Amino acid sequence: MTDIDKALAELTRGTEEIIPLESLREKLKAGRPLRIKAGFDPTAPDLHLGHTVLINKLRQFQEMGHQVIFLIGDFTGMIGDPTGKTVTRPPLSREDVLNNAESYREQVFKILDPEKTEVRFNSEWMDKLGAAGMIRLAGQYTVARMLERDDFSKRYQSEQPISIHEFLYPLVQGHDSVALKADVELGGTDQKFNLLMGRMLQKSAGQEPQVIMTLPILEGLDGIQKMSKSLGNYVGVNDLPGEMYGKLLSLPDTMIWRYFELLSARSLDEISALQAEVEAGRNPQEVKKLFAEEMVTRFHGEEAAQSAHKSAGNQVKLGAIPENVPEVEVVSDQEDLHIGAVLRLAGLVKNGAAAKDVLGRGAVFINGEKLEGDFFMSPGDSAVIQAGKKKIARVTVKSA
Repeated sequence: MTDIDKALAELTRGTEEIIPLESLREKLKAGRPLRIKAGFDPTAPDLHLGHTVLINKLRQFQEMGHQVIFLIGDFTGMIGDPTGKTVTRPPLSREDVLNNAESYREQVFKILDPEKTEVRFNSEWMDKLGAAGMIRLAGQYTVARMLERDDFSKRYQSEQPISIHEFLYPLVQGHDSVALKADVELGGTDQKFNLLMGRMLQKSAGQEPQVIMTLPILEGLDGIQKMSKSLGNYVGVNDLPGEMYGKLLSLPDTMIWRYFELLSARSLDEISALQAEVEAGRNPQEVKKLFAEEMVTRFHGEEAAQSAHKSAGNQVKLGAIPENVPEVEVVSDQEDLHIGAVLRLAGLVKNGAAAKDVLGRGAVFINGEKLEGDFFMSPGDSAVIQAGKKKIARVTVKSA
């Protein structure tokens, strides 16, 4: 196996689709550092492991000496990505975009090397494009072709409104690739239409079209549904070390190899060796412990990983505020959001009945003080909220 073949094996591991694969091989053969682009709209600053699948792929490129471009879509974030949406997504304010971007950046640099990462904002070139430039950009694609996109097609057929500005989103994302002269762009499987737009616009601009790589959606701890905070099957990047360790040990045995493939920094040979050991009789729980320790090390450091097993599943003393409290954002337009709704929306309880129960037991603490009577939060408010002995988070309410 040649060095190029080995590099391709690592880079293509866990990917859903590469278009075109042969073009990636040719770009690698050229022997120059490739410009690897991935865009992030800073709309949800609290990341879980499912979000890091793409970031891990960026790290692989980075470790091979390629230039990673971490593109923060502060301009596109104010449009609102229509991908997978059944209704028009409300655009974010400039302040929200920048605040979320900073939080996002802090978390991703637990994986990427900040000194080897080029951080860009697409407002750099989009603000300069102006109205005339935007009209020229919009003139490169037709409404008929735009409506071929699955989510737009479904909304059109069901007579759900589509705002004109939503058509601009894939065009702007594609123009980003032109501005950055990207060789490769990464995205989730749901971003394929937008990624292909970049190839088309680069070709029109006389550039060599980028290779696109789509990454799969990671299943959650239940091994069935996609990892999601709302489903409660997630492992948060900011979970406490013991909580992260304990969650990963609960992973079904059948899922551990998918997590290794998509999230681990171990080589394919190392993973194959571990898999062979399990097939030969090694307890899968031992391998899960190796994976859990790797994840805790990545996000909290080696010292935390060494002691994570001691606190896995431990309860938090009522009224005590531990270090590294997970941060959660709740989005609401209500001026007075009742604590029961806050608990539910923040994922501190499963449903309204559970919120009523924990409140009735007097097991809710606000900033370390036992809650007496009612409590309400408004957009802009923030508090450390504890619900029982196992759930605690710093909850911030933001306007929708």
